[in-house]
Formats: sequence, C-alpha cells, structure tokens
Amino acid sequence: MLAYFWLLLAQGGDAGGGAAPAGGAAAPGGAAGGGGLFETLFGGSMILPLVATMALMYFLLMRPEQKRKKEMAELLANLKKNDKVVTIGGILGTVVSVSPEAKFVTIRVDEGTKIRILRSAISQVGGPDEAEPDVKPAA
Repeated sequence: MLAYFWLLLAQGGDAGGGAAPAGGAAAPGGAAGGGGLFETLFGGSMILPLVATMALMYFLLMRPEQKRKKEMAELLANLKKNDKVVTIGGILGTVVSVSPEAKFVTIRVDEGTKIRILRSAISQVGGPDEAEPDVKPAA
C-alpha cells in the first residue's frame, strides 16, 4: 500500500491509467522518466536526509548519554564503605555506611560530621583528584 502511495506521488497523482502525452514522450516521474527506483520509492522527498540526520543524532547524542547513565548506575550500585564521593552540590566525603538496596548513603565530611544523602545525589565516585580533567594542561 505504501509503495503504491509513493508511486502515485512520483507520477504526480496519475494512477497510471491515462494515455501518454503527444509526441511519444513518457510521463515525467514515471518508470521511463529516468527517476529510477529511488524516485519511485521516495518520491523525491526529504526522507533519506531525515533518516540520516536521526541516525547521526542517535549515535552522537543519545547513545553516549545512555552509556554514561549505565556506567553511573553501576558505580552507584557498587558503592562500598571508605569510597570517596562527590555530591551534586560539591560536597566531598567518604562513605561510612551503605546497603545495596537503600536509597540513602551516609558519608563523613569531617571528623565527627556525618550526613545522610540520597544515593542519586552522588555525582562522582572517587575524589576530585581521581577525576579525568576536562581540559588538558598546555605543555
């Protein structure tokens, strides 16, 4: 059905039942019009560039983000005592107590200062010194 629709678009709305124009020339966009299979299937529209753009967006934007989320979920699931963490608010601390199924983690910020935070509030496992720098120093 869809192929027939594209064929109709390629032929300019003529269902193929009309007579050929005078002079023996074939109808524009028809099978003998030089359009070929691409014109018949896509009707000269912007479908191919649209599909290519969507694929490019997926591989450059969406897939790396999904990969980062998966890695972060693994890090949060594997948290253990004495891991250094950085919260989304920039607080540095050391994990004091954690259980695999709990939503909360207790971290020690200073000697004697412990705070309870959401596991999802941890932005980085490992201290800020262990993080990969965004900008490499100029040599």
